[in-house]
Amino acid sequence: MTTPTLELAIITGLSGAGRSTAAKCLEDLGWFVVDNLPPALLSTMAELGHRSGGAVSRIAVVVDVRGRAFFSDLRAAVAALDTRGMQPRMLFLEASDDALIRRFDHVRRPHPLQGDGRVVDGIGRERTLLAELRGEADLVLDTTDLNVHELRAKIDAAFGQPRTHRLNATVVSFGYKYGLPLDADLVADCRFLPNPHWVEELRPYTGRDPQVRDYVLAQPGAREFLDQYAALLHLMGDGFAREGKRYLTLAVGCTGGKHRSVAIAEQVGARLAADGIGVRVVHRDLGRE
Repeated sequence: MTTPTLELAIITGLSGAGRSTAAKCLEDLGWFVVDNLPPALLSTMAELGHRSGGAVSRIAVVVDVRGRAFFSDLRAAVAALDTRGMQPRMLFLEASDDALIRRFDHVRRPHPLQGDGRVVDGIGRERTLLAELRGEADLVLDTTDLNVHELRAKIDAAFGQPRTHRLNATVVSFGYKYGLPLDADLVADCRFLPNPHWVEELRPYTGRDPQVRDYVLAQPGAREFLDQYAALLHLMGDGFAREGKRYLTLAVGCTGGKHRSVAIAEQVGARLAADGIGVRVVHRDLGRE
């Protein structure tokens, strides 16, 4: 008899960044969610899941700084699960200092780490405490500009379907004048290509339109860049898969996020899809000008 597959997810990140919302989303998706579980009990939860005979096949655990006395045990607990052939996915939620301060002011509650100081002091301590953990997360979501519905959509895209072993990538085009996407794993700069904005007949169009796409791809270095970037992503994708990382956010930028980055992002997405990678292409700043 085949042993049912058990999925494990760890939800962590900055206080006020949306851990509770993420937990509720996973519950709605059929996950069994445990809030504030000591990391030492992760293996116990996994064992209980296996004993359920498939009744509990997806377990998500929320870990936060309320349990800072045993928070350092998290990495050891994850390593212990790895030795048993289980690789929990880690979702890390964050937001800007300004956004977090507004959220704590709104609910009129102190930050769990501020002590006798200010909210911003607690946020700074927590960022320092979680910095290394953030770097090990499978998926980092910045909720600064996300409403509840947008966050739910991202959670659903990442955790709504049964786990697959292929890499999933989100390709985000953006404009540098609006700032970098904070959750990007890799950033590619397309400003080395001539800007269609300065071609009067192309200015009203976007990188999705064939006139602009053909113009961008015809520029010296454009196709060479795509070939070499695709080869690099193929190499890195294989490595990420071996290391158990399932989600990757690729940012492609130009000045305004309307022409070059949009055209190149579409091409990068198409090449990744042809390489067997699950792809979602998002144009963050399109229509913002």
